[in-house]
Amino acid sequence: MPYAFDAYVTAALFSKSPQGPLQAAFALGDGTVRFESGEVVEAHDGAVLCAAPHPSGEGIVTGGDDGRVVWSRPSGAEEIASLRGKWIDAVAASAESKLIAFSAGREVHVRDAADPAFARTFAHEKSVAELAFDPKGRRLAVATYNGAWLWFARIAEQKPTILEWAGSHIALVWSPDGKFLMSSMQENQLHGWRVADEKNMRMGGYPAKVKSLVFLSKGQMMATSGAQGVVIWPFGGSTGPMGKQAAEVGFDASTLVSRVAAPPNGQRVAAGLEDGRVWVCDLAGQKIEMLKAEKGPPITALSITPDGKRVAWGDEDGAAGVAEAP
Repeated sequence: MPYAFDAYVTAALFSKSPQGPLQAAFALGDGTVRFESGEVVEAHDGAVLCAAPHPSGEGIVTGGDDGRVVWSRPSGAEEIASLRGKWIDAVAASAESKLIAFSAGREVHVRDAADPAFARTFAHEKSVAELAFDPKGRRLAVATYNGAWLWFARIAEQKPTILEWAGSHIALVWSPDGKFLMSSMQENQLHGWRVADEKNMRMGGYPAKVKSLVFLSKGQMMATSGAQGVVIWPFGGSTGPMGKQAAEVGFDASTLVSRVAAPPNGQRVAAGLEDGRVWVCDLAGQKIEMLKAEKGPPITALSITPDGKRVAWGDEDGAAGVAEAP
């Protein structure tokens, strides 16, 4: 089903609906959250800069350039926090711990969806670019300049573990077993750490910046954007991708992959391209199924349901869609 929102699509996510099945929710540059079922929520006075599924699975949490963090559901919006005069640059949430984290400048704030009185603040030396909770939702990874900082999200007074690597880190993902933390960098490369011993992993060779990365196949593989096809890294064993070669799926010399999405337990991966197309592929057979064949502006948002059966996307001009994956 196509949509025309006339505003940059910051995020396309899936959320529980009152009717039962998951429905798509689109967070937009005009400050609204639009649901597949037709509801429009005026979440922010300004642009939505970041979004994540709410810990309950119902609705989404967004951060805006109005300094507010908002929980949007089809029934309306609920303010979680307000930092007037600041931009909310990143947001993350954990269904396991019910925690919500968000950043403004050099500070990261943590709230508990089940306890309105709970609040933590963690300060950093440089601006924060991205946040990611570990699989249990207890530890929070923060992407910043020269590495990633790890905090125990509920503890007030602590010294963070700092995983160092020179350069600007802009995106993070934990492996499902919590053993590896992977980072995309401002340069055209990935960096990673084996958390237990802080062993470094440098993964280069990308023709473009890696904007999107996701684990699949129960943590046995990681898919990334940043190349002419989806790059698949092997993660089996205690050393992860160290000493191993990546594969590339759906290679197309005429464009680049801008976004990837995958359900955690299967071998299906979805790709959004810089030329506006969207496809899905089951890695077992490696057959590409085109979900959006017409070209257009770059895909800026992409999501897939946990069962791998539905894909939602949006582009920088406000076109969006939801499709059944074959």
